[in-house]
Amino acid sequence: MSFSLDVRLSKPNKTYRQGELVSGTISVNTPSDCKHDGIGLSLEGTISLQLDNKNILLDTFSSSLKPVQIALASFEMVKPGRFPAGTTEIPFEVKLQPLNGKVLYETYHGVYITIQYMIKVEMKRSVLNRDLLKGIEFVVEVPESYDGSNDKPKVFNITPESLRNVAETGRLPKFCIKGQLDSTAFVITKPMTGELTVERCDITIKSIELQLCRVETCGAGEGFAKEATEIQNIQIGEGDVCRNFPIPIHMVFPRLFTCPTLTTNSFKIGFELNLIVIFEDDHLVMETFDIQLVRPK
Repeated sequence: MSFSLDVRLSKPNKTYRQGELVSGTISVNTPSDCKHDGIGLSLEGTISLQLDNKNILLDTFSSSLKPVQIALASFEMVKPGRFPAGTTEIPFEVKLQPLNGKVLYETYHGVYITIQYMIKVEMKRSVLNRDLLKGIEFVVEVPESYDGSNDKPKVFNITPESLRNVAETGRLPKFCIKGQLDSTAFVITKPMTGELTVERCDITIKSIELQLCRVETCGAGEGFAKEATEIQNIQIGEGDVCRNFPIPIHMVFPRLFTCPTLTTNSFKIGFELNLIVIFEDDHLVMETFDIQLVRPK
């Protein structure tokens, strides 16, 4: 049995809100009596912004996009001494609260923006032995007031004439796809719902897909860089679907990779839904909908 350091959280879902106690256990496992120079624990919350290396604005922003700390609390859990052979467990609890002048945001893992909260434990050891470091991520939820003002169905009617960025609509096959999203503001813990109907299409349909995208905007006073990237893609219709038959729209928002729509002075996190119809010749048409994600109190 080798020397090991571990940390566990009390909540199985590892989800907390501001003001709650983040509690758990530090576990030290050693095959024999051992000396240490103390154990420290810290709670850290950081926002990391990163631009694509191909972005021409990267050099301008580089000095402004350093990780921002929004939560930090450090404690000495065990003073220098010795651990007996076997397993020693040390309970801990830390109140989740922001630094003065800062605000907690929801946990989010994007491509260019990451909001992350960690419990880190470090055991100091002698010069001849490396210090041991162990960390565990936990999830922060931030409910907000929502008046339901955007909770209205979004009706759509996709035809060759309704498409944007098409030079010659006369070369497109004739089609008409109607439907609705049940809202443009969705509660993040509930699925996105709606339906669509292919009323007419003069060419064989190969697939109908829903693509959820994150739209991340980050920068500083010098300007902003905006990028849209895919989160997930699901197929709701395969092959030449029946005409005039309602097809349900149902998508669950993935944890960690989505969060309530967020706007701050230095970054923004938004979301889009792309409805994609792929024809048998692999040409496709796409309709984009801006959607809002909310977590009501």
